Amino acid sequence: MTNGWIILDKPLELGSTQAVGAVKRNLREAGYRKVKVGHGGTLDPLATGVLSIALGEATKLCGRMLDASKEYAFTVRFGSETDTLDLEGKVIAESTVRPTQADIQAVLARFTGLIEQVPPIYSALMIDGQRAYDRARAGEEVELKSRAVTVYDLKILAGTGRGTSEAGGGGSPDGVAPGASPLHHPADGPPPCAGEDYVTLVAHVSKGTYIRSLARDIARALGTVGHVTMLRRLRAGPFAENQAISLDKLNEVGKGAPLENVLLPLEAGLVDIPALNLSPEQASMVRQGRVLTGLPHDDGLYWARCGTVPLALVELSGGDARVTRGFNLSDVAE
Repeated sequence: MTNGWIILDKPLELGSTQAVGAVKRNLREAGYRKVKVGHGGTLDPLATGVLSIALGEATKLCGRMLDASKEYAFTVRFGSETDTLDLEGKVIAESTVRPTQADIQAVLARFTGLIEQVPPIYSALMIDGQRAYDRARAGEEVELKSRAVTVYDLKILAGTGRGTSEAGGGGSPDGVAPGASPLHHPADGPPPCAGEDYVTLVAHVSKGTYIRSLARDIARALGTVGHVTMLRRLRAGPFAENQAISLDKLNEVGKGAPLENVLLPLEAGLVDIPALNLSPEQASMVRQGRVLTGLPHDDGLYWARCGTVPLALVELSGGDARVTRGFNLSDVAE
């Protein structure tokens, strides 16, 4: 069976395309040939966490995963802003201001709900046929328009703040004493009041939300600047980090471990919508793309099944069910 999901806990510095390539390689080594593979939303090389990789018929759901909300934990370092808004870039602005945890808590409400956000210039957005990051790397001045996104929830991760390092352990980053600013110089006047050098936040966001931009804007709203030093995806649509496997676990498949040890069923990507149970006769109609009528269900999106086998995504309206995406699974009951 090669229809389903592998949820990878993507390690640091591995690109999403490389992760998909690792899945393909292990499938080949395990004897699975010509399996279609796709993913449900990229992660930057400097990000870790949940990367949903679809196999076979599950690739038909990749679009749903791209549109799904996501949850991230991210650490903001205050005092410097980089051109990439993360650790990769060069510093373009500095500040000695350090917000207190109370300041940070107070400003989060301004970034919750429907907000306007300007994406990072180092992003994959297209500008006149070219990626924004390609233009930025070529030295062009890149201007991106703001866009509306939704932040469903935004909170401080308990136990984080001043003196917390990127790795999440205790102590001070860069050898700087807690409360001190690595950017302060005596010529700047008295040192700033003790505040937070770092804070780690957890955000549940809509598609299209850039965490790096969120970090930038939060820092600026606090009267300082900042950039992301850690980014981890905790959830993508219906998939959470407790379902994710390590790269080592994936590599065991290529060495002979059963694929079912790491493969979630196709319907694992559908747990956020209701199931519609069909008879064999109705299942046959759905497989032919015909409209089912007279169904006593509320309007909306459902996944139709016969027994335990997924048949299709269907849209119900006025008791009529129309197929929006069919699954070609050979063991569907007739």
